[in-house]
Amino acid sequence: MKGPQATAFELGRHYLFSALSQEDLAQVAATAEVLPLRRGDVLFRQGEKASRFFLVRFGRIKLYRLSPAGQEKVVDIVGPGRSFAEAVMFMRGNAYPVCAEALGDAEVVAIDSGTFRETLGHSFDTCSRLMANMSAHLHELVSEVEGLCLHNATFRVVSYLLQDTRAQETVHLDLPKHVLAGRLSIKPETLSRILGSLREEGLIEVRGQDIVLLDRSALRRRLQG
Repeated sequence: MKGPQATAFELGRHYLFSALSQEDLAQVAATAEVLPLRRGDVLFRQGEKASRFFLVRFGRIKLYRLSPAGQEKVVDIVGPGRSFAEAVMFMRGNAYPVCAEALGDAEVVAIDSGTFRETLGHSFDTCSRLMANMSAHLHELVSEVEGLCLHNATFRVVSYLLQDTRAQETVHLDLPKHVLAGRLSIKPETLSRILGSLREEGLIEVRGQDIVLLDRSALRRRLQG
């Protein structure tokens, strides 16, 4: 069943669409569809033909690859305000390289790739602005990848605990620990061991899915050293 359409205003706040004229933005929004999802719902599977890309309204979407033996490797966890599968429309083969699955109740906006490509073809200036926006976004992603590759597992865990908490003292782990471990490129047992070590040092307290940050200053120093 077809869902409601996304508004041009909603799409225009995202970097992919901010370069479009109001007319082009309205054209793209007219073909966009809002899709409600439940936990475990699969948007697409690895190898399927890619005709749409997506923007997350709320909830979290797990992107993962399956090995020939059926083993799952989490590639990314996409949260509200982020897009995914947009690069596929410019790739050869036009097939999704990963699977996408809702981790809980979620809502995504599905954008028709053909309409978006056609819109870009209307103006060289639009393409140039989009490339500039995508380059800035890519720089942010490269910085994130460097953080994952260059720092040890404890750095990754502490960085995750501190990244969005600001003045808050409690971090709620709304992802299953095995999914979070995959997102941080570590094994689930390694995540448990690091949390246990931080707890023994008196830096955190683990209360089920909540992590209480007992010494934020000491945790920050772990990122510096």
